[in-house]
Amino acid sequence: MTVDTTRPTIYPVLTYADGDRAIAHLTETFGFVPGEVTRDEGGRVVHATLGWANGAVMLSESRGGDSPFDLGPVCLYLVVDDPDDHYGRAVAAGAEVVMEITDQPYGSREYAARDPEGNVWCFGTYQPAVARPAG
Repeated sequence: MTVDTTRPTIYPVLTYADGDRAIAHLTETFGFVPGEVTRDEGGRVVHATLGWANGAVMLSESRGGDSPFDLGPVCLYLVVDDPDDHYGRAVAAGAEVVMEITDQPYGSREYAARDPEGNVWCFGTYQPAVARPAG
């Protein structure tokens, strides 16, 4: 298999107790674009992909027990063109803001909000250059 460098090569993976609620929250509150959703025989979300500009996140529902796929809450950073507009949308949709919209000393304007299961999502203008593997 050849890696397609026109697509993201890092996909954050999140685990939720309620996959449908997570998908609804991420699409309605933050503007993700719903993609593929795979369910098990009981209707639980075992895999879903949500698009974001030229990137994506994947998620699944908690499998319980000692499954290595129950990863717990995380923090993710997503670049947006207009953080004030995005912040307004999130607040209007009922987001739990954990850091108000602010100008950072490193030049970014950003805010952070927690989703219903404790994951923190940061949205701002900081977009550092990304080192690529040699070859």
